[in-house]
Amino acid sequence: MVMLACNVAAITLGKATIQQPNVGPAMPGDAKFFGGFSAGAVLGTTSLGHVLGFGAIQGLAAQGLL
Repeated sequence: MVMLACNVAAITLGKATIQQPNVGPAMPGDAKFFGGFSAGAVLGTTSLGHVLGFGAIQGLAAQGLL
């Protein structure tokens, strides 16, 4: 759940800050399913989400909350 929340936060941040999210190769299938993001924008935002999630999980585990 922590990783999911971090990925949603990263995608929301990307949606608000990426100036041209649809430049580059398109995602397969329905473009609206991916929020109009190109493949690069999807990979970038989910990569950031995984980095944030890794840090959050490690921090919560270190405090004994997980």
